[in-house]
Amino acid sequence: MRIIKLTNETKTNVLEDLLKRSPNNYGTYESTVNEIIENVKTNKDQALFEYTAKFDKYTLTAENIKVTREEIEAAYKELDPELIEVIKKSAENIRTFHNKQLRNSWFDAKPDGTILGMKITAIEKAGVYVPGGKAAYPSSVLMNVIPAKVAGVDEIIMTTPPGATGKVNPGTLVAADIAGVDTIYKVGGAQAIAAMAFGTQSIPKVDKITGPGNIFVALAKKAVYGYVSIDSIAGPSEILVLADETANPRYVAADLLSQAEHDELASAILITTDQKLAEAVSVEVDKFVAELPRTEIIQKSLDNYGYILVAENMQDAIDAVNEIASEHLEILTKNPFETMTKIRNAGAIFLGEYASEPLGDYFAGPNHILPTNGTAKFFSPVNVDDFIKKTSIISYSREALEKIHTDIEAVAEREVLYSHANSIKVRFE
Repeated sequence: MRIIKLTNETKTNVLEDLLKRSPNNYGTYESTVNEIIENVKTNKDQALFEYTAKFDKYTLTAENIKVTREEIEAAYKELDPELIEVIKKSAENIRTFHNKQLRNSWFDAKPDGTILGMKITAIEKAGVYVPGGKAAYPSSVLMNVIPAKVAGVDEIIMTTPPGATGKVNPGTLVAADIAGVDTIYKVGGAQAIAAMAFGTQSIPKVDKITGPGNIFVALAKKAVYGYVSIDSIAGPSEILVLADETANPRYVAADLLSQAEHDELASAILITTDQKLAEAVSVEVDKFVAELPRTEIIQKSLDNYGYILVAENMQDAIDAVNEIASEHLEILTKNPFETMTKIRNAGAIFLGEYASEPLGDYFAGPNHILPTNGTAKFFSPVNVDDFIKKTSIISYSREALEKIHTDIEAVAEREVLYSHANSIKVRFE
């Protein structure tokens, strides 16, 4: 891996380089996606059937669009029983973690008859998109569905593309069943997003769409935002390791590659205060690349978006970490918990040499659907709050309103909204 001295200039260059990976740069495909969305919006099921035949080589009909219970039972038989048990354990960890995020409605009543509050209500219908083929990850199914289930969403549907025989990835089906999905539809791509956003004869309109996908899925989610809510426009995966001289270079190298193997656009960055560690990590990375599978993908990722940045001191390193605002941040310093208190921007923080990033991907419990491309400065991981909405509650007695009615009228008249003022004034004529 390339080793670079961390300066304001190199930090700016790295940030500009990383932003090239943003989904906001997918504009060349927008017209195609918009055409698909309009077709589904207008022609509904017929458009879904045509796109499925074209892209997935499967003849979809109103009769076979839903995954049956028999197909789910067959999926259980195909999967290794040990893997099924791991999925169940992971689901329980995720459920336990997200249960702690639940909030209750609250009301604050005062003696003068003022009642203010917040009513917490789960959304009615959530839609989850799951990629097919090689990009089918049971762990992502759990991470999307379980927070919605914990929040109390009434109905959770899932769309996922079928193979040419109409079969859906068995790992996806088992994970969906364990997580508690209500209905699964054999539809993929931008057309699936459009179907969930606007509804068809077979697929109901939902209130929120979550889940990862390719460029077309990402752009479709962006296009339907406003008609429905979405989780985010996810960009390529990324990891940033913040380390000092106490870090184990072999661990650091292994963790960097855990994200570099995702795809050629994935980013793996080490920021350290120790030149010797930087050089040792670079050597270990080369060793791993020579022996691990997916070598070509890893090497392209490192060549394009892999960096080892050597900082003058820990404060400069932390400043760079906060600027980059990485999806995954590992802290491998002498006192990682103390270092963590200075971190403002990161999707998920992993503390200590035994909290490797894949622990969060698969098992620990916190959500692995995280903000990417610097959006950790203003976005959060998927959580229970993504599947609830809050309604303000206001009640005043005559006594309470009488004390302040002239104040309200004065503000309304100042804004030249005399009917606003009048709706208060008439109560005290």
